[in-house]
Amino acid sequence: MVEQAHLREVGPRDGLQMVGTILPAERKIDWCRRTVAAGLHRVEVTSFVAPSVVPQFADAAEVARVAAAVLGIEASALAPNLKGAERAIASGVAAVNFVMSASEAHNLANVRRSRTQSLEEFARIVVHRDAVASGRVLLSGCIATSFGCTIAGAVPEADVLEIAERYLAIGADELIIADTVGYANPAQVRGLMSRILSIAGDRPVTCHFHDTRGLGLANVVSALEAGVRCFDTSLAGLGGCPFAPGASGNIDTEDTAYLLESLGFDTGVDIAALLELRRDVESWLPGEQFGGNIAGAGLPKTYRPAALAAR
Repeated sequence: MVEQAHLREVGPRDGLQMVGTILPAERKIDWCRRTVAAGLHRVEVTSFVAPSVVPQFADAAEVARVAAAVLGIEASALAPNLKGAERAIASGVAAVNFVMSASEAHNLANVRRSRTQSLEEFARIVVHRDAVASGRVLLSGCIATSFGCTIAGAVPEADVLEIAERYLAIGADELIIADTVGYANPAQVRGLMSRILSIAGDRPVTCHFHDTRGLGLANVVSALEAGVRCFDTSLAGLGGCPFAPGASGNIDTEDTAYLLESLGFDTGVDIAALLELRRDVESWLPGEQFGGNIAGAGLPKTYRPAALAAR
């Protein structure tokens, strides 16, 4: 059997959080629907943040409800606090992604809490989930700025490992290790992810890379070598961090799927269908910066999905 690698499309959340155009709910839902049709069933569909902070997600409850109940998506949503998590769980999503930063300075700037306060908030979310949705909703603990920070600079690996251990002890079902500002390099990724996987045991670990300095896909390869098989990606490379001015976005879904398939991993992704969706998303978001290379160069004539190549 061909080994599988899993992609979670984060474009409808991370990709949209900083764009200037407010997409109507119908288009976000269409984005999610066509993502599933292209073979990606894990989608981070929205963010339960205050609309006054990010107006893009004023429709979070509607988008999450439809995605979870109608589209057959393993829908997840970002929630930075207990109130957001309560709303996300009530919407019916399969997973809630809580985020805090390994960098104390970044955490204070991003969510206005110390790292200790964030972990205390996550513990309250676990208690609420266990009371109202035990066995139905998974909780992911995301560690932002795991490889470095635009505010503080270097982030000690020991801090990332300690937060990972705390997350797991509190009750996280999954860890997400994020290169929020694009500081990671392949050697750093290989070392940290080997240690994270050892800590996580049988709980899933996902990597969330940005292509800020052109090392996004190289970091994917290093994470694969360490044993990671799950990655967050964004259609057309949309996304970014407000504390990394001028930075490009997430690793591109189309390019990452092509890389993984070329390395012999079955992603189940129809790259041609993603490219069709990308063209529409580009028309919906005029003036935005889009990344990736497959969209421009196209798939080579020699390309065959890993599942077909193995036959």
